[in-house]
Formats: sequence, structure tokens, C-alpha cells
Amino acid sequence: MSDTPLPTWHGTTILCVRKGDDCVMIGDGQVSLGNTVVKGKARKVRRIGDGAVVAGFAGATADAFTLFERLETKLEQYPGQLTRACVELAKDWRTDRYLRRLEAMMLVADQTVSLTLTGTGDVLEPDDGVMAIGSGGNYALAAARALMGVDGIPAEDVARRAMGIAADICVFTNTNFTVEKL
Repeated sequence: MSDTPLPTWHGTTILCVRKGDDCVMIGDGQVSLGNTVVKGKARKVRRIGDGAVVAGFAGATADAFTLFERLETKLEQYPGQLTRACVELAKDWRTDRYLRRLEAMMLVADQTVSLTLTGTGDVLEPDDGVMAIGSGGNYALAAARALMGVDGIPAEDVARRAMGIAADICVFTNTNFTVEKL
């Protein structure tokens, strides 16, 4: 028997950019196992609920889908109240024995608010309208923040350029982007 650990799943980059009246969430499509790309066109950003909320995930896929389903249930309980639904999900995620084991993070946004959700109970709204998660998240975040200050660049262009930069740097991020706009 080997003491070498099994390869771990790596990689995604999810970025949300809110600029002016526009909000864009973008995610790459790469799924890696160790140093091997096992899928290049995964869809990690999607609309949920009645379509007024976009969500993106980083982490284990089955865990993310469990969280999407739970969030949709919370959105049904608290229609039009994304922050409240996310706080209630975060409470469950932190206290439920089953949910506590889930290994994923989420970005969610509607027309008025963008939030990061984690399994440690965090529900965070960015100060500057930009947030990112995943293996290339810090690269995308830095690039998006730099581009936000350039006049005349719309939110979608900021998001696409920042993700392109992240994909150039992070080996676990590719350029097969899924984009959802609000």
C-alpha cells in the first residue's frame, strides 16, 4: 500500500463583477484531477430559482449541486430576499452534520446584491463590486480590480479580460467561459 495520497480535484475560477447597473458572473470550464485535465467544458455558473439569481461554485460538484438545491429552497421561502436566503443557508451549512462536510464555495448575485458563501458561515458582500473564488480566484480578482478603474469598460469586458488573465496564470483555469448577466 502506498503512502502517496490520491490526486485531488482542483480547479476552477469564478468571478463576479458589478459595475454600474450591470452584474456579470463568469466561470471557466476546466476540471482537473491532480495534474490531469478531465473535463474542459464544465458549466459552473448557472441561473437558479426563478432565474433572477446567478450562482457559481468552486469545489466538489456534487456538494455544489446540493448547495444549489438548498439555496433554491431558501429562495422559495424568502422570495426576493437573496441576502436572507443566503444567511439561512449559511446557518444550515454550518450547523447541519451532513452539510458541514460539503467542500464547496459559492458566489451568488441578483439585481441588487452579490455575495460569497462559505461553509464556515460567511456571507460576504464585496466593497468594490468584485469577488472571486477558486484556484485562480485571486488572479481574476486582482485583474478585475485593476480593470474596474478604467472608464468605459463595461462589466462583461472587465470579467472576460480578468478571467483571461487568470487563465494565463493558473494551470487549473481555462478559457471555456460560461457567462451569465443580470
